[in-house]
Amino acid sequence: MAGARVPCYNAAIMAGNSSSRVLESVSDTALLVAHHRAMESARPDALFQDPYAQRLAGERGEEIARRLRWGKRMAWSTVTRTVLIDEVVLRLVAEGVDTVLNLAAGLDSRPYRLALPPSLRWVEMDLPAMTAAKTELMKNEKPRCQLERVSVDLASPSERARALSEQSPKMRKALAISEGLLIYLNDAIVAELARDLHGTQPIQFWLCDIATPLIVKRMQKWWGRHMKAANTQMQFAPPNGTRFFEPMGWREKEFHALFDSSMRINRPMPFAWIYKVQFKLFPKYTQKQAVKWRAGVALLERI
Repeated sequence: MAGARVPCYNAAIMAGNSSSRVLESVSDTALLVAHHRAMESARPDALFQDPYAQRLAGERGEEIARRLRWGKRMAWSTVTRTVLIDEVVLRLVAEGVDTVLNLAAGLDSRPYRLALPPSLRWVEMDLPAMTAAKTELMKNEKPRCQLERVSVDLASPSERARALSEQSPKMRKALAISEGLLIYLNDAIVAELARDLHGTQPIQFWLCDIATPLIVKRMQKWWGRHMKAANTQMQFAPPNGTRFFEPMGWREKEFHALFDSSMRINRPMPFAWIYKVQFKLFPKYTQKQAVKWRAGVALLERI
């Protein structure tokens, strides 16, 4: 992963300092996601309660959501992704997963808000700045499980190898999560990460989010200039979907499409009714288009 741009957090930004630029770094996208979770938690019919989201997002998170095109309206995808990952994590833990490795954990608060067993190990891997800032923000909160934070630059092959090697003997059946990470990496770097995770034998499952090239192209159209100003870009969008991971030893066990799942949980994307009308009028065409716009949460298992 040398040369990769992975989430790099700044304590001053997390504290809510305003900025002339919409995005200062890729880390600001984590603030946006936290704000989306805070928006959902404030609803009377909230699908989950994240009492820490507002604190973690700060004023800066709200500012980003307000200034980005569709910044608030994209909350449907964040909320849907959050619900899906929550469901899969709880199910796999109930089925025997004893360790969760959260790669580039960012502002995730799952070890505090999910009903997890005290015996579960939850390991957050992130850059030293993020680890220190998050530890400070959450210092008075008690996690539901055994939480450990590991300072590591996931862009460094040697540091990544060291961190995974140190964790390997402590795990029996592990799940890796890379929520909101892969899209900012190129294909070669994602392949390296996939090989390293597969080379860590106790990691039996890998939970990630994935999008198609058309979706990334659309997001770049909306947010591309802001991403460029923040010295990052959306990249990973394999045309062959989760089959991309098969040469690295991973295959799709489950795929939960965001659009379908959003309808199930009653958090549809804006103007979803247009899709329904189009499907009734042009079902074959709409089905073909749906494949091109397919994004979701994938659960991979080792081959």
